[in-house]
Amino acid sequence: MADSGAATLRTIDDLRGPAGKLEALLNTGGPDAAMAALVCHPHPLGGGTMHNKVVYHAMKALQTLGLPVLRFNFRGTGLSDGTHDHGHGEQDDVRAAVDWLDREFGLPVLCAGFSFGAAVGLRACCGDPRVQGLVALGLPTHAEGRDYHYQFLQSCPQPKLFISGTMDQFAPRKQLEAVFDEVAPPVEVVWVEGAEHFFTGKLDEVQLAIRNWVQTYLLPTKVS
Repeated sequence: MADSGAATLRTIDDLRGPAGKLEALLNTGGPDAAMAALVCHPHPLGGGTMHNKVVYHAMKALQTLGLPVLRFNFRGTGLSDGTHDHGHGEQDDVRAAVDWLDREFGLPVLCAGFSFGAAVGLRACCGDPRVQGLVALGLPTHAEGRDYHYQFLQSCPQPKLFISGTMDQFAPRKQLEAVFDEVAPPVEVVWVEGAEHFFTGKLDEVQLAIRNWVQTYLLPTKVS
């Protein structure tokens, strides 16, 4: 356990999925947190881990709202057991993380993900009544020979936030707009002008978009 400024960072030793133990970190939230959050990392075969910069900045945005935030490494990544399963078994890893948050906090869950983590997180959590909000950063349509399809979003009931760069090399804007046009409401889309896939130089804008959306649509209004 380590003090991380305004929050405590905990190493989680009891998160297990079907492939075995999943390496995980929890940034603890405030005592009156209204939700718990999960952030999923980009593709492991491209070097993605829970320490990715976009994942870290998403965590910071949620942490500043007082939410406990869980990050974990997918199977076969870092110290996590198992082997990479091309997005199939990884959905079970996400479900195991949601199970852990539900047991630990008993709060509604917000699932966020970047790139591969966004695609897997959406697919795993759409329709799960424990998950009351979904955030997808840099949702890919085609990356390194892999195509991503999102027909399931046409019946995904939870509030959804999509944040993408206008210059994303793995998701041309016209392709993403065609996807977003078919997504079931409620949905909000934020385009980060001039940003490529990794939001280089634009991560402050990403954090602000996450905070604004969560405060507006998911967190209860506090009466002073």
